[in-house]
Amino acid sequence: MNTADETAPAGLDARRAALDLMERVRRGEALDDALGACRSFNELAGPDRAFARTLTSHGLRRRGGIDHILGAYIDRPLPKKAARVMDVLRLAAVQSLILKTPDHAAVSTATALTRDRRETAGYAGLVNAVARKIAKAGPAQLEKVPSRADTPAWLWRSWERAFGPRAARAIADAHRHAPPLDLTVKIAADARDWAARLGADLLPPDTLRLRNVSDVAALEGYHDGAWWVQDLAASLPARLLGEVSGKKVFDLCAAPGGKTLQLAAAGAQVTAVDIAAPRLERLSENLARVGLAAETIAQDVLRWTPAEKADAVLLDAPCSATGTIRRHPDILWRKSETDIAALARLQAQLIDRAIAMLKPGGTLVYCVCSLQPEEGERQAEAALARHRALRRVPVDAQAIGGLAAAIDRHGDLRTLPFMLGQSGGMDGFFAFCARLAG
Repeated sequence: MNTADETAPAGLDARRAALDLMERVRRGEALDDALGACRSFNELAGPDRAFARTLTSHGLRRRGGIDHILGAYIDRPLPKKAARVMDVLRLAAVQSLILKTPDHAAVSTATALTRDRRETAGYAGLVNAVARKIAKAGPAQLEKVPSRADTPAWLWRSWERAFGPRAARAIADAHRHAPPLDLTVKIAADARDWAARLGADLLPPDTLRLRNVSDVAALEGYHDGAWWVQDLAASLPARLLGEVSGKKVFDLCAAPGGKTLQLAAAGAQVTAVDIAAPRLERLSENLARVGLAAETIAQDVLRWTPAEKADAVLLDAPCSATGTIRRHPDILWRKSETDIAALARLQAQLIDRAIAMLKPGGTLVYCVCSLQPEEGERQAEAALARHRALRRVPVDAQAIGGLAAAIDRHGDLRTLPFMLGQSGGMDGFFAFCARLAG
């Protein structure tokens, strides 16, 4: 029951939407899905809509550190039934400690949100008092919290084991910051020209990087199909296939389609396969927008049997997506160690299926946007052990714009979020390339 009155403070609707989004994520929904399904969010427009999204993203990205601070102001943990109250306090903290919202606005809206529902109204006094204390202490208190606090313990341990303590800290530090917007240009030779037209940085191999973009569709070149949104790291795996012009290439688990667009732009005869028909429809829409062609098939890769085998297969396997936490901070709180084991089993099956689709002498690139070695490095070693006719093809630094630091000791691609940190970082990706004996 909503107990709010007509004297509610300004900006409450945006904060209410952020609170609803936080609740959806807490119940296991992906933030991207929540943004599409949340009524209170979709009733917003313009600055209110942007503010609600920003508030939610920061609340998820810094949740661990914020909870650490809240613990100093709350005598004992709140009961599970008061989970929404904790979300209210998190959003109040985001406003005071990150967004520098005036104290009175952060406190009054937090108190009003608590009174919104009968089951939380009894906590209004507590919320008001805690929100005031947080605002008074100021942003410095969040700056003192170690980056480890924003990372679930199981993830931190896995990164320490895989990359070492220093790298684990650098990854966590990178996750604290919202990422820039990266674009891949349809015609690579035009990248420098588009960088100048959009006021973008040009990063190797030929990625355009922009900051503080609120409306992608309003950028020059969007409706003309001159480029598409794609993180720099996500653009690298398709490059490992080398020259693909005129070749038959299967892009498996293809949606949302950035790699399909890359391959089609390079002249490949692409068949894009994905189990999710709605996501494949968006891929088709993107193909149409940029004026490229590819065959699309809505099918489970494990059940799909192509009429003929391919010269090359790119398998962008379903994964935990822990390499994209900068863009999807909800992953920090929705994924668990048990998810990794289940995904690793599926990935192994998909690799075996992809290899069966290759012509003799054909090339396989397997990739995941994950930081977990079970989904990356260990999958590569296991695949090579299972398939004796498969030979690893070490990554050539020139193929990825000279980013030698992104090549691991086995010759595979491994990007980490802190790489190119001075330029804004990149997503975490793993990819290995192998050739089937002819």
